[in-house]
Amino acid sequence: MNDFLMEELILQITNKYDSNLIVYQCGWENCRPKHSYGPAIRDHYLIHFVTEGCGTLSIDNLTFEIKENQGFLICPGDITYYEADKNTPWNYIWVGFNGIKAPEYIRQIGLSKHNPIINTKSSGLIFEYLNEIFESTKLEHAREIRMLGYLYLLLSILIGESDVKETTNYKHEYILKAIEYIEMNYSRSMSVKNIAEHIGLNRSYFSSLFKTSLDISPESFLIQYRVNKACELLKQNNKLRISDVSRSVGYPDQLAFSKTFKKVKGYPPSEYLIKNK
Repeated sequence: MNDFLMEELILQITNKYDSNLIVYQCGWENCRPKHSYGPAIRDHYLIHFVTEGCGTLSIDNLTFEIKENQGFLICPGDITYYEADKNTPWNYIWVGFNGIKAPEYIRQIGLSKHNPIINTKSSGLIFEYLNEIFESTKLEHAREIRMLGYLYLLLSILIGESDVKETTNYKHEYILKAIEYIEMNYSRSMSVKNIAEHIGLNRSYFSSLFKTSLDISPESFLIQYRVNKACELLKQNNKLRISDVSRSVGYPDQLAFSKTFKKVKGYPPSEYLIKNK
């Protein structure tokens, strides 16, 4: 196919730390000969699936040849470059995602920057799920949840075909339990000590583990989570006063809430209300 066609949707992500899995973007592209992208670095995972033709992927000093009915993974932080073949340029469809559980799912599939090629016995299903993710972007309602549902199905196929042995990552499980506790209790009075005690860890060790795993302290995570929840409430319900929102996200003191909100967002909740009317 000589025509250069591309369609892409990039979603606005408010907080990459408050969900197990989030769709960042999706799209498809029919490439011209030698069409390339990069070198570039992403802050999320990208799975491309080649529906026609072939091309090459370069990660650091490694180069991989990829053909029809194969896919390839790009990981956050890796410098990548990919290019369509000059004779039979590839067409591909892709989805970008991240989230708390994303690294573990990728590990279970057995992919990495040293092993980025996806070989699958279920190419028809892989294409179907990726296409459904893209088609879901046209929905007026329930778009994100439909996209996420098909992403889970896509990953489940790849994990099911993998020969990676299951291993329990206890540190990862502690982080997931901590985040789950925050999600369930952010509207209540809570401290890092409470979270650590809930999952059965020493406060100091828990804080260090959390920071190492997510590159953010548990204190900052909790603050950001509460502020983002406050933004959702301010957007969704015009009947709620700022004091109501403050109490709903765990700040009985409205003044303390407003100061925290401004520190995170750069302006107070009253101004946020005006911006989002």
